[in-house]
Amino acid sequence: MSGPPPPGQQPSPQQMAAMQQQLAMEAQKRGMTPQQFQQWQRQQIENDAKKAGMTFEQYVNKLKQQAYEQHLSQQQQQQSPPPQAQGQTSQQVPITPGAPDPKALALAKWLRGQDLKSRTCILNGQRKDMFRVKRALRAIQSPAYNKARSKNPLLPAVTNAATASETFKLLPLSLLALRVSKSDPHEGHNHGPSPKAQKRVKGLWTVKIEQQQDISDDLHYVWLYDGPQWKTKLYAAGALVLIMAVVMFPLWPMTLRVGVWYLSMGMLGLIGLFFAMAIFRAILFGVTYFAVPPGLWLYPNLFEDVGFFDSFRPLWGWQEDKKKKGKKNKEGAAAADSKKSSKTAEKAKTTGSAAKATTTAPATSLKDRDLKPRIEEVEDD
Repeated sequence: MSGPPPPGQQPSPQQMAAMQQQLAMEAQKRGMTPQQFQQWQRQQIENDAKKAGMTFEQYVNKLKQQAYEQHLSQQQQQQSPPPQAQGQTSQQVPITPGAPDPKALALAKWLRGQDLKSRTCILNGQRKDMFRVKRALRAIQSPAYNKARSKNPLLPAVTNAATASETFKLLPLSLLALRVSKSDPHEGHNHGPSPKAQKRVKGLWTVKIEQQQDISDDLHYVWLYDGPQWKTKLYAAGALVLIMAVVMFPLWPMTLRVGVWYLSMGMLGLIGLFFAMAIFRAILFGVTYFAVPPGLWLYPNLFEDVGFFDSFRPLWGWQEDKKKKGKKNKEGAAAADSKKSSKTAEKAKTTGSAAKATTTAPATSLKDRDLKPRIEEVEDD
């Protein structure tokens, strides 16, 4: 296609014919003859030239120059190929919400049934299951996947690591699993404990969703697909049936209504008996506190943080001072440490290093030693 001629050069016959044809088409669109359209166009150009502070010839030359430069830039864009990064084999695909792909849904259902060694994390205040990408890729390339694919044709075919990665990409594209990273809930605020003072408990990360959904062995993904909700639906149906049964209580048979009345009276009696026992044990302790100190408790573990049956064992017990309890615990721990130190000293004697063993374990270290249990973190392989 021939473009406008350079400024100062006469157009060729082909260019003249193309311009006359375009002029006739524009005049026909406006319901004018070519001569009327030329006069109207000249008036428009004269008005634009006056607004720009130029003469008619100067403004026409300017328009020709702009048209020629635009034609050259279009030719350069057509001739030059679009820039592509060398070695780049994949392009970014935006994730759009919508109905999940049936293949991705089948893959998610199968992976949810596999042992990916998931851990619990907190995402937006909710507990979710988190897993590593390498475990999912191993499961996709396992013989169990090929066996499941023979039964379910919706599962994509996997032949090597590249196809396994492409298959895994179906999960984030359908918003069934997204890449996450560990985040600090106090980030951006001037409160909260320092990172050194915090103790991370395995499986309770607070995570955030990353914008770039990459695929690498050491990255973590979180499940947004919870699997079939038949349990939730069953619980909801049971709750609905229970509510309807309570609402329709007046329609129950007389025998059932009488049975419910006796049952409710029995429950009220047990609650009343519990409160009466609590009041009686408090009165008993108050009397024995002054009569036979330090005081006698009936069911001393009644309000302790123990099991149901342990709350009623033993039947009675004397009040224990908290300071004495602490001293007993410290004495027991010190005795255990002294036994350990004596054993190590005996072993050192047999090897000929008894002097070093006795000098490196002073008696004052038993008091300063932290006796609280420590939690060691085990990194996930």
